[in-house]
Amino acid sequence: MVDVTTTPCWYILHTYAGYESMVKDNLERLIENNNLQAMIFDVKIPMEQTIEEKNGKRKVVERKLLPCYVFIKMIYSNQLWYWITNTRGVTGFVGPQGRPIPLKEAEIRKMRLEERVVEGEFAVGDKVAVESGPLEGFEGIITELNDISQKAKINIQMFGRNTDVEVEYIQVRKVQD
Repeated sequence: MVDVTTTPCWYILHTYAGYESMVKDNLERLIENNNLQAMIFDVKIPMEQTIEEKNGKRKVVERKLLPCYVFIKMIYSNQLWYWITNTRGVTGFVGPQGRPIPLKEAEIRKMRLEERVVEGEFAVGDKVAVESGPLEGFEGIITELNDISQKAKINIQMFGRNTDVEVEYIQVRKVQD
């Protein structure tokens, strides 16, 4: 169990609809004005890029992955809880009775809150299992590695055929035979 009073953890804040950016700005101002850089490390609104078609034209648009939620990485304290829950636009922390529960490592990876640089612990020919994403549960053999983009091309068997797919390093783990 992680000690939340000394270790920075990710928590989820619930906000009013459309207030996510304002809450993020207000929290960043709170951090700056009260010198809380040693207690609050990051504030994020998870975004995804989608392609919208309007009037026959395709356009890449940034959309909120989870509307009404803001993610905050901090060392929890009652004083911070008070300041954050009294920030304009915040309805409270996500958790029982408004008390926050830290996100698990798998949830942080899935939400891509932190960019993890994984050292090339893989080699071409290694057997790997996909742990997250649409191909979760598949196993395959690495056919190509790209350390710059942090992606691996693996050959998996899908629908009775061998198929090459590209996955990020953080989505796979090495399987021991």
